[in-house]
Amino acid sequence: MNILQKIARKIIKKSFDLSVSTIEFFSKMEPYEQKVSELRNLEKGTLGKEIAECLDNHNLTLVPKYESHDLKHVLLNYQMTAEDEIRMQAFMVGNGNYSIPSFAILIFGAILLPDLWRTFYSDFKKGKKSIGISEWSIEKYASRNLTELRAELLKPEFEEKTIFDMKRVTKFGAFASITTGIFGMIFCLPFLFSSNMADLVGAGFPFVGGAILAVGGLLALSNLSRPNKSQQVTPYKINC
Repeated sequence: MNILQKIARKIIKKSFDLSVSTIEFFSKMEPYEQKVSELRNLEKGTLGKEIAECLDNHNLTLVPKYESHDLKHVLLNYQMTAEDEIRMQAFMVGNGNYSIPSFAILIFGAILLPDLWRTFYSDFKKGKKSIGISEWSIEKYASRNLTELRAELLKPEFEEKTIFDMKRVTKFGAFASITTGIFGMIFCLPFLFSSNMADLVGAGFPFVGGAILAVGGLLALSNLSRPNKSQQVTPYKINC
């Protein structure tokens, strides 16, 4: 690993540490510390017990509003390192978690860690082959056996392929928009530091256009991840 690769990993780690510290500073942590304490009391081999041990080994606790983040780390066996943070987001994007934070972290990591692009793509493909876990919560799965849960991740081979519909076209267009926008911004970036006014004007407009394309693609993917009203189940009461 060369010096640039080491620096990139340190930047990513510092960024994550700062984000977590900021969230914890503005949050009431007692309920989350209590939840970790409850997880410690679960049986050995359960997902919840493994989450508690992982947090204890790294002197961490659950992050408010991001409890499922640690669930995925343990469930998918990604370590608490800069590389594995990005790898996990590559898996989750492939798994259908089209959220702005996931894309932002993945793009940030891909820019700083180009040496791991093949690894990220491999994780992305693993995510596509796994059942959706973006909605999994600690409350629901903490008492389940971790080995059994990992065995359930792979999609059945006989699962029917989804038909080519408008939603898939939109997803493809959103990915193309994000990719085009990012590469356009990177290409124009050096010219924005030029002292030549022609370079500044010539690169400024394409840079803004690339940013609009990237943000538009992210928003489109975020909207696609929301469940349709027709797919939502209305709860009902059972009279005893």
